[in-house]
Amino acid sequence: MKFTADSRFHRQLVFVNGMLPMLLIVIDGWLGKLGANPVEFVTRSSGVLTLVFLVITLLVTPLRKLFGWNWLLKQRRLLGLLAFFYGTVHLMAYVAGDRGWKLETVLGDVYKRPFIAVGMISFLLMIPLAITSTNKMIKKMGGKRWGQLHRLTYVVAIGGVVHFYMIVKSDFRYPLMFAIAVGLLLLYRAVMRLRTGPKKANG
Repeated sequence: MKFTADSRFHRQLVFVNGMLPMLLIVIDGWLGKLGANPVEFVTRSSGVLTLVFLVITLLVTPLRKLFGWNWLLKQRRLLGLLAFFYGTVHLMAYVAGDRGWKLETVLGDVYKRPFIAVGMISFLLMIPLAITSTNKMIKKMGGKRWGQLHRLTYVVAIGGVVHFYMIVKSDFRYPLMFAIAVGLLLLYRAVMRLRTGPKKANG
């Protein structure tokens, strides 16, 4: 009973903290404090938050194994859904706010602007991850197949970093920070696969 209560508390804690940035953006928007270009602010902020939650999601296994934080494992899917949520906000800010729902303009951007194409592919890869995030889908797919599918999280994270890097014109510090974080997580995964075998590395 205590374990269930603790798990529920941790889930609520992760959810509240995960939604707090969105709440602050909404409040600032209501108060007119998003700067001269609110659409750009929301697009940029939601994009960064997507990467933040992707990295945190990928950090769950290393933190659990290195520090014994087993409670994190039950929050991994919620963290992934938060990444998908902010990814959706990022996409909607671009499609609705920047392009006014003009599909032909969006498709033209995908064709002509590589960073848009990379971002769009990364988002599309997140959709099956979000759809299969329920216990019912895990049982239906089987743990092994589900785990194999959710390795796409690494591909999405790499795509997100590349997308971010291609957007930035001068200050590359933030894309570099995310690139280092994702690179270290990939290195950790590779080392664990070599030391313990594929099954344990998937943790």
